[in-house]
Amino acid sequence: MTSTPSASGDFGPVPQAAGGGSELGDFLKTRRARLSPQDVGLHPYPGLRRVAGLRREELAMLAGVSVTHYTRLEQGRGDGTSEQVLDAIAVALRLSEDERAHLKNLAQPARTTRRAAPPRSHDRVTAAMRNLLGAMPDVPTVVLNRGNDVLAWNRIGHALLAGHLGFDDPARPADRPNLTDILFLSPQGRDLYQNWEEEAQLAVGSLRLVAGRHPQDSDLGGLVGRLAMQSREFAALWARHPVRTCADGVKHLQHPLVGTMQLTFQSLTLPGSGDQRMIAYSAEPGTPSEAALRLLASLGNPDRQAAAPDAQPASDAPAGTRPSARHAARW
Repeated sequence: MTSTPSASGDFGPVPQAAGGGSELGDFLKTRRARLSPQDVGLHPYPGLRRVAGLRREELAMLAGVSVTHYTRLEQGRGDGTSEQVLDAIAVALRLSEDERAHLKNLAQPARTTRRAAPPRSHDRVTAAMRNLLGAMPDVPTVVLNRGNDVLAWNRIGHALLAGHLGFDDPARPADRPNLTDILFLSPQGRDLYQNWEEEAQLAVGSLRLVAGRHPQDSDLGGLVGRLAMQSREFAALWARHPVRTCADGVKHLQHPLVGTMQLTFQSLTLPGSGDQRMIAYSAEPGTPSEAALRLLASLGNPDRQAAAPDAQPASDAPAGTRPSARHAARW
């Protein structure tokens, strides 16, 4: 994650895709709508403008393709479209690298063989990975599948992200937490992130990118459908077709036990795991955030509390209000 999206406190009404359309068509329309003729150095096309942004004719002219060809794309008929044409459209629409990759995923011919993903209940974390998680007691770490289901975490990772849930929940497929669910549907998820709206935009953009790569994954489709039904904010963001890779960056947290923290994170894809990834969090050495992490680690382990007497809460609360290990069991 190299940049931060703008945040808005008003999500507004849920946008509706014009004319129904397809994933490909809707994506192109949202990108065309955000550009004006003046943005790309064109004189406005003659006549009444009935839609926001560039007209199809203007975009086709910029990309050097026929209007008929471009219209077929917006109708979801990307079969046979060359890489060169897609690149030209991407340039004309000023797409980011993530958006360009998403466009090409969506434009793949339907005849392309794409095996359906196995059910999430089949996801397993190797014994070696579990040993690694246990060997990093001071580094909050979580293993996720492509849909953000938690497959495993270490004690401090659990305490950091979802201490209100059971530590053993990931071991039972039916009870596995989902970080996107937590972010949008639980008060704990909303309270944890200081910049919740930015986190929400990043989460939806990342999920959009993954869904474009794996259109046959019924579990992903189910997750999106459930969130869209239960969260108006999610539905509004999803309809805008954000696309973002989020492999590293900074999280600004307001943890209920240890207060304010600023943590960096790294996401690493695990080879041969079917898109599983490990996310690890860390704090800058010598900062209050590092002290807060040490405190969080000790709260779940009474033996370590005595070994870290200098750890203080990172919040503005008096040091004497430090929560006990008993309170650390659940937020």
